[in-house]
Amino acid sequence: MRWKLFDYLSQAVVFLGSIALILLVVFTGWQVYGRYILNDTPTWTEKMALLLILIVSLPMAAVGLRENFHLGITFISELLPMRYQRWVEIINAFILALFGGSMIVFSWTLVKGTWGRNIPLLGIPQGIQYLPLIICGGLIIAFMVERLYFLIVVPQTELLEAASETETV
Repeated sequence: MRWKLFDYLSQAVVFLGSIALILLVVFTGWQVYGRYILNDTPTWTEKMALLLILIVSLPMAAVGLRENFHLGITFISELLPMRYQRWVEIINAFILALFGGSMIVFSWTLVKGTWGRNIPLLGIPQGIQYLPLIICGGLIIAFMVERLYFLIVVPQTELLEAASETETV
């Protein structure tokens, strides 16, 4: 069971990450073309590629946490009895939410401290390169609140019934 709004949010992050990844390939290709074919390397493409890597990787990492395919080490929790596995999941989600909050707080300090300087060759504020950290932290908090809701508030019998209904369909 999931919140529909977060399904849409997750899909939007994947879509925007895909666009950023396409732009990353185009800009890197343009840099290679300029260097080897035109003998005139565009200087801005490397800085833009680094910014796009942040835009692709950080929000997608938050989606990976929601989907349980990012840094999932379940070996120890699978050895535990079922009722303890749930508590491990709750503690894990809570710690990840705290981590997301710390990403927001400390990244905001970076954004504020570097906003007055421009990224060379791009002419945009340097603080922009730290904004994906804030977005990632916010997404992590949102997705972990969703996970905690279904682990704590929704009775486990309802989750099992919903899972069995989707299996029979």
